[in-house]
Amino acid sequence: MKVKAYIKESWNELIHKVSWPTWAELQNSALVVMIASIIIALIVFVMDISFRNLMEFVYSIFY
Repeated sequence: MKVKAYIKESWNELIHKVSWPTWAELQNSALVVMIASIIIALIVFVMDISFRNLMEFVYSIFY
């Protein structure tokens, strides 16, 4: 009986107590995530290129 009551309470909470985002809010959130992901990817790319150039310079000194 506890499981049945738990399921009923959970369903009631999901339907009546949770504020679900609107479609426009979801689109805005997705856009923010995409832009942030692109910015982070560009930062990592620049760091990778910089480190590669630094290591090529260090290796050219010794070899």
